[in-house]
Amino acid sequence: MPYKPKHPCSYPGCPRLTSGRYCEEHQKIITAHYNKHQRDPASKRRYGRAWKRIRDRYIAAHPLCEQCKRAGKITPAEEVHHILPLSKGGTHVESNLMALCKRCHSEITAREGGRWG
Repeated sequence: MPYKPKHPCSYPGCPRLTSGRYCEEHQKIITAHYNKHQRDPASKRRYGRAWKRIRDRYIAAHPLCEQCKRAGKITPAEEVHHILPLSKGGTHVESNLMALCKRCHSEITAREGGRWG
């Protein structure tokens, strides 16, 4: 399947071409700014080393995007989504997790009014 053509980074004044919204350098800056100024400080405690182990185990057990699989597509899972967000009382219990590709995870997060909503 052909790739989409790259486009300029969305960071003001950056001419680099990228597949995502920002080039690698500016994505780090944007993420750091979000984590420092907009993300709930309590989330740092919720997404520590234990979460990384849970996430890695879940991805190993569910290597395909569950959303794409329902639509009949085969896409590797890259992220783990909490069905009921931790901020609304959700937990890291396996029944509350869902393996997703980046695209599906971004769509769900935006729809639920998360980081981009």
